[in-house]
Amino acid sequence: MAETSGTTESGPGAGTGPGTGTAPGQSGSGGPRKSSWKYIGPGIVVAATGVGAGDLVATLIAGSKFGYTLMWAAVIGCLVKISLAEAVGRWHLATGRTLFDGWRTLGGWTTGYFAVYVVIWGFVYGATAMSSSALPIVALFPDGPGLKTWAIITGLIGLVFVWFNQYAVFEKVMTVLIGVMFVVVVYVAIRVVPDVGASFAGLLPVLPDGSLVYTLGLIGGVGGTITMAAYGYWVNAKGWSDSSWMKVMRIDNRVAYITTGIFVVAMLVVGAELLHSSQIALTKGDRGLIDLGQVLEDRFGAGTAKLFLVGFFATSFSSLIGVWHGVSLMFADFVERIRAGRGDTGTQTADEGEAGSATVGRQERSVPFRAYLLWLTFPPMTLLWLDEPFGLVIGYGVLGAFFMPFLALTLIWLLNSSRTPREWRNGWLSNGMLGGAGLLFVVLCVQQVRDLPW
Repeated sequence: MAETSGTTESGPGAGTGPGTGTAPGQSGSGGPRKSSWKYIGPGIVVAATGVGAGDLVATLIAGSKFGYTLMWAAVIGCLVKISLAEAVGRWHLATGRTLFDGWRTLGGWTTGYFAVYVVIWGFVYGATAMSSSALPIVALFPDGPGLKTWAIITGLIGLVFVWFNQYAVFEKVMTVLIGVMFVVVVYVAIRVVPDVGASFAGLLPVLPDGSLVYTLGLIGGVGGTITMAAYGYWVNAKGWSDSSWMKVMRIDNRVAYITTGIFVVAMLVVGAELLHSSQIALTKGDRGLIDLGQVLEDRFGAGTAKLFLVGFFATSFSSLIGVWHGVSLMFADFVERIRAGRGDTGTQTADEGEAGSATVGRQERSVPFRAYLLWLTFPPMTLLWLDEPFGLVIGYGVLGAFFMPFLALTLIWLLNSSRTPREWRNGWLSNGMLGGAGLLFVVLCVQQVRDLPW
């Protein structure tokens, strides 16, 4: 989606031999000789991680309130995410440096922000992810253990899975989970019989009264989290380590977010057809999907309802293990850069440019990676019994609201500077998309902060 100022797909570093990122079946002039489709993977991971149960509920509620009118916002949101993820992947491949390494060149303030953010965010998110994964299990097995027990079990399963498996296995499991999500969501959308004419009419930009917040949420919310920043780390974990993989990365990214766009459209259809016409209101947050399960059971029977709950679990658990893996990788890189104590000179040594599956494989076994895994799993379990402290809720909300503007605006800074090789710097389209995304996320940030329980 994003455009660079160069016209070639291969850049500095394209070639063959060790350290160049060339794999069997890949030509030295950049990209595989055969179809690039078989290499797809990191984009699927980031898409599956970024779409959580809460995002699907927000989309359902938008559909229930405004029918198909906001379909255009879902399409724009998909394009925004493609541009952001492409920029993250392009930075990693064009420079051979990680995103956090790039942030550090912008000043110490980036380190301070990320350090506070990743600690508070991880504490609160851990409890949220475990509860979200437990909700559909409780609904499927109402006579079994309660929500807290299932939440702890899902957290421990996520911990053990990520602890003992490296990226290749992780990607395969995430692919299966997103396949389940896709099939279930699209199946439900087909069952409710979408109004095709109204769907196409919804592509015309219109803002009904009271729809601004929902519109901004559709464009900026679904699939837009810290895991977008983890995309570059998953690209490296795949073994893509230089600009010869740029074309493959772009195909991977587009396929992933087009898939995400289909999710969003399908949930809008369900909201419009199943809820809008009947004026059925859903509970906000993850529990809204339990409400939808009951509506589906009343309308289509227990089989469809149970299938939907399986899809709900796949959505939630893919986000859980995606964060457990991706954000732990970012934290490991964060600690590694701090320990190295390198100056923010804008230059890099051979060690700083080290990237690819070997580096990520080492980080997956590192103490910081596993320490953050433990932080995501055990301390958040206390929040399953306690109401979230007021100050923690405020801190989590503010830091989380600022992350997406931080990501968009720092990418513009990095990709327009001498830190990026000239042929891979932003073109007008990239700057326009990232600038628009940055402005959108600033507005969303202000709205989120205003909505906090001050």
